[in-house]
Amino acid sequence: MSAELHQLGEHIAASLGEAVLDWTVAHGELTVLVPAKDIVRVIAFLRDDPECRFVSFIDLCGADYPGREKRFDVVYHLLSPHHNRRIRVKTETDETTPVPSIIAVFPAANWYEREAYDLYGILFSGHPDLRRILTDYGFEGHPLRKDFPLTGFVEVRYDEIEKRVVYEPVKLQQEFRNFDFLSPWEGTDYVLPGDEKAQ
Repeated sequence: MSAELHQLGEHIAASLGEAVLDWTVAHGELTVLVPAKDIVRVIAFLRDDPECRFVSFIDLCGADYPGREKRFDVVYHLLSPHHNRRIRVKTETDETTPVPSIIAVFPAANWYEREAYDLYGILFSGHPDLRRILTDYGFEGHPLRKDFPLTGFVEVRYDEIEKRVVYEPVKLQQEFRNFDFLSPWEGTDYVLPGDEKAQ
């Protein structure tokens, strides 16, 4: 299988030229890195080329690497039922540069692109309806970014008395606790509860 994927990677790189920045085979799957400006052409090629035939769109997701200049990866997963293979296509972008939408190639990408916009703030140019899909209309920020606060300032609940959704300041039900995550079999720097009588 690995030899087949290497041949496929070489075929894709040779066919697309500068539209393929890099490709690797890891864990039995081919990953291709492409520039954002070429993503539509690459996805269309993977769908239409007889040696590829990745006709099934599986997933589109984001990943956040805040230390990089282009902090976001947009990751596409495609399946070729004819050849029984999967491929991962990755492109990089920042907070302000939109990635071209692939809806013209795979209409099923519509809600996935909306989800990446909602949760990461990744912009998609040419998307017919780029708005939030999972968070509330007035929600501020993008919850899957690494710099998103772990506790918000408001929480949402349905109020039976007012018969509507209400926003309230966050109330923590217990104090934050620090865990050392040490295994009791490896030994701790303190006496475990219940062991204080053991000598």
